[in-house]
Amino acid sequence: MQGIRRGLLMVLLAWLPGLVHAGVPTVAAASDLQFALDEIAERFTAETGQALRLNFGSSGNFRRQIAQGAPFELYLSADEAYVEALHTEGHTVDAGVRYAVGRLVWLQPSGRDDMPMGEAPLAAVESAIATFQAGEGRPRIALANPEHAPYGVAAQQALEHAGLWAGMQPLKVLGENVSQAAQFALSGDARGGLVAYSLALAPTLAARSEHVLIPEAWHAPLNQRMVLIDGAGDTARAFYAYLQQDEARQMLADYGFSVPAEDQAP
Repeated sequence: MQGIRRGLLMVLLAWLPGLVHAGVPTVAAASDLQFALDEIAERFTAETGQALRLNFGSSGNFRRQIAQGAPFELYLSADEAYVEALHTEGHTVDAGVRYAVGRLVWLQPSGRDDMPMGEAPLAAVESAIATFQAGEGRPRIALANPEHAPYGVAAQQALEHAGLWAGMQPLKVLGENVSQAAQFALSGDARGGLVAYSLALAPTLAARSEHVLIPEAWHAPLNQRMVLIDGAGDTARAFYAYLQQDEARQMLADYGFSVPAEDQAP
C-alpha cells in the first residue's frame, strides 16, 4: 500500500507543473527581443495580474513549429515574411501588425584598442581575414544562422555588400539564433560578431562589450511583425494589445528598435 501511495504521489508531482501553468499562454518571440520583451511582459503582469510564458528563439524555427501545430498563442517575428506566410496558410487570426524595425551591429568584447569606426564598421572582419590568411591565427566571426534567423540573413547581406562574405567563411561560427550569436561574439576565441542592436544595448551585454551600427542600406530592412495564432486566448490577446500601446512601444525604442507610427502592410 505504501508503494502505491508513493507511486500516486510521483504521478501527481509530475502533473503539477502543467496544472500550475494551465491557461498561461506561451509567446514565441524572436531572440532579439529577449531583454526588451522580458521587461515589457514583467510590467504587463504587474499591471494586469495575467501571467505569460516567453519562449525565445529563431523566427524561422518558430514559423515552422507553428505551421506544425505548436501550442503558441502569439508570435513576434524578426521577419514579417514569416508572419505573412503563416497568415496565407491559415494559421493566424489576421495579418498581424508591424511592431518594430531592428538594426544590425558589429559587437566585440570591450577593452580592445581596435574597435571599428562608423565609416568602416566591418574593418574587424577584414582584419580577421588577413590574420587568418597570413597564418597568424583563426579569429572567429559570429552570426546567426542565415537559414532560419533574420539577423543572420542581414549579417550575410552586410558582409556581401562589403565584399567579405567569401573570405570569412573559414572563420564564421553560427548561432542557432541571434542571442546565441551574441554569446559566441563575446567568447574567448572570437573577434566579434554581427548581432541585433537590441542585444548590444542590454545591460548584461553592454557592460562587457562595444558595438558599432551597420548602415541600414547594407542589408534588407529588418521589419518585425507580430500576430495572434488561431485559438489565442484572452491573455494573449490582451498582451498583443498591450504591445501596441505607448508604454510598451517606448520600451522597445529604449532597446534601439524603430517603432512604426502605425501598422504597415507586409
